[in-house]
Amino acid sequence: LAWSVLVGGPLLAGLLWCHILSIFLVMDLMGLWDCGRLTICNKLCYAVGGAPYQITGCALGFFLQIYLLDVAQLDPFYASIILFVGRAWDAVTDPIIGFMVSRSPWTRFGRMLPWIVFSTPLAVVSYFLIWYVPVIEDGKVIWYLVFYCLFQTLQTCFHVPYSALTMFISEDQKERDSATAYRMTVEVLGTVIGTAVQGQIVGMANPPCILAPGDNVTTEGLNSSLLLGQEKTAYMIASGAICSIYILCAVVLFFGVKEKKGKESPRPRSELMSFWQGIGLVMGHRPYVKLVMGFLFTSLAFMLLEGNFALFCCYTLGFRNDFQNILLVIMLAAMLTIPFWQWFLTKFGKKNAVYIGTSSVIPFMILVVCVKSNLIITYMVSFAAGVGVAAAFLLPWSMLPDVVDDFQVQNPDSKGHEAIFYSFYVFFTKFASGISLGISTLSLDFAGYITRGCTQPENVDITLKVLVSAAPIGLILIGLVLFRSYPIDEERRQGNRKLLQEQRENEADSETDSTELTNMV
Repeated sequence: LAWSVLVGGPLLAGLLWCHILSIFLVMDLMGLWDCGRLTICNKLCYAVGGAPYQITGCALGFFLQIYLLDVAQLDPFYASIILFVGRAWDAVTDPIIGFMVSRSPWTRFGRMLPWIVFSTPLAVVSYFLIWYVPVIEDGKVIWYLVFYCLFQTLQTCFHVPYSALTMFISEDQKERDSATAYRMTVEVLGTVIGTAVQGQIVGMANPPCILAPGDNVTTEGLNSSLLLGQEKTAYMIASGAICSIYILCAVVLFFGVKEKKGKESPRPRSELMSFWQGIGLVMGHRPYVKLVMGFLFTSLAFMLLEGNFALFCCYTLGFRNDFQNILLVIMLAAMLTIPFWQWFLTKFGKKNAVYIGTSSVIPFMILVVCVKSNLIITYMVSFAAGVGVAAAFLLPWSMLPDVVDDFQVQNPDSKGHEAIFYSFYVFFTKFASGISLGISTLSLDFAGYITRGCTQPENVDITLKVLVSAAPIGLILIGLVLFRSYPIDEERRQGNRKLLQEQRENEADSETDSTELTNMV
């Protein structure tokens, strides 16, 4: 197992990186993306910084629930508490960290990058300890709760500054959109790596299920106990590999990206506002509220699917030994179609991309629960569903900079709130996902979920079908209805671009006049 990780893991990652780099080069040479003043190297280094969040998030989202239930063997009630409290805590820390980042002083490395550098070492240690089963049985719940919350806090210190960094790599909308497409592609690649590393390593040490009472389980029980210990080791090996990738990506981001301070207004900075004043300012911007509410429901739908899909594949579809490969197919399809959605939104507009891209996954959510258990059909459905997942990854982060630009046009005297905008979007989605995961795990408990059972009661199968199909579809439809009132179309977006350019030119002229007057004096 260790040899396969050391040899196969880097080989797979290298092949994926070569493939995605070739896509970037071809699309830039074809002129589909305008590089402007940001080189391919700049964009790639910036994009690599988004991989740690997705790699760890994918591993936690797909595997933490089944790990707590079947490997750590916690009661579903306590597992639901850990999942809910961890996500809720993560959501609460996002606006707080965002406010702290917005008040951070500029250094010679920038304002965002120091946060990323200092949070990385502690984050990887806490992540590794999440996947360790402590010896003390009575302390398991506290162990997982503490390290899960700690990791979420440290990851927030990484991801909120990184998200806001979009506004400081360039002042041009086209450059930011292009860099965001690079970032989303690499982030989806990160989900592929997270799924591949975690799923393939853990899948190689998958212990047998527990038979029903009354069967001859003496020998099987001994084998199961031995293989369960191997599965615990496999989870630790996988977490160690992911921690190494996390550190590597942070190093590439720090040395490959230069944070641009931009032109400061001669007026006093608004970062001296209190926390609640900053919240009131950004939440009072109507386009931002409508965008966040629309994506809140669509993101929640995909998070609900992500959190329960591994259990659905294992118990409802009966693919206990293949679920990690099914998850990998979804992420590979999402990675390969990110460039298509980037082309689509530049050609037909971002709102049209939201409607078509997000709704495209609905037929496949219906099909996966209606068709009888068939591995080939499941793979085909999973690949098609990955196309919709790609749109869900790309579009929110591509549209948030437009809202920030619109805010700056309407509030030219207010500066330094980029991190708050990004952190509140993450806050709402994470808090809602925490509630959904907690409720879904409790629902399985009430339905009679059997830990490591070879089969589950009929109520569990029905519950899993609702959690991966009916509930996500309803949330997606609500999100699309809310998104109809989002006011920033292509015409307004281009108008904001021109107005911002005029503001920057006026500020530059004012600074030039002030400098000349000072020299004369």
